[in-house]
Amino acid sequence: MSPVRRVIADLRETVAALHGELTRYGLVMWTAGNVSARVPGEDLMVIKPSGVAYDRLTAESIVVTDLHGELVEGDLSPSSDTAAHGYVYRHMPEVGGVVHTHSAYATAWAARGEPIPCVLTMMADEFGGEIPVGPFALIGDDSIGRGIVDTLRGSRSPAVLMRNHGPFTIGSDARAAVKAAVMVEDVARTVHIAHQLGTPVGIAQDDVDSLYVRYRTAYGQA
Repeated sequence: MSPVRRVIADLRETVAALHGELTRYGLVMWTAGNVSARVPGEDLMVIKPSGVAYDRLTAESIVVTDLHGELVEGDLSPSSDTAAHGYVYRHMPEVGGVVHTHSAYATAWAARGEPIPCVLTMMADEFGGEIPVGPFALIGDDSIGRGIVDTLRGSRSPAVLMRNHGPFTIGSDARAAVKAAVMVEDVARTVHIAHQLGTPVGIAQDDVDSLYVRYRTAYGQA
């Protein structure tokens, strides 16, 4: 097996397994949502097939497309969000993974067209500020991808709430994008509860900046 074929095979295994994290954390219902990963050094990505139940996903069912969404390998049709994922990869070369869910609390903020304000240190750590809202866009072409890129290019956040749709997250690889999807739902729920209790207290920008840097330079194991 060539090195590229081995990388693709490994990514298909990884992406199939990562869909299990979406169900584990309750971020998706039925067949909605998807995870993709860029194939490093190639104009290719691997992504969930459209309309396939999560408990039926295998490495073999994960499809390979080019970055314009054309099927390269696999027997199933790619996700309906493939064009959006491909647009992100074409215009944000630092991105190695993209995730989309309809997780309840984050999607509720998207339905309101309202950013999630940075009122938690966890948000400063992970998102570097508020979680922004992207424009309304119809599914089927790269309109959603354009909205994601236009919104996140001006933000430190790895998550965007596409208005009336739901969260999309990005990462250096697919696992990082899944982590961001888990985190955005967690903070969306907490900030929603805070709003029920009163007016959440914001965090000063200098403190947000300090927390964001510390999380990237001092948190975890060396």
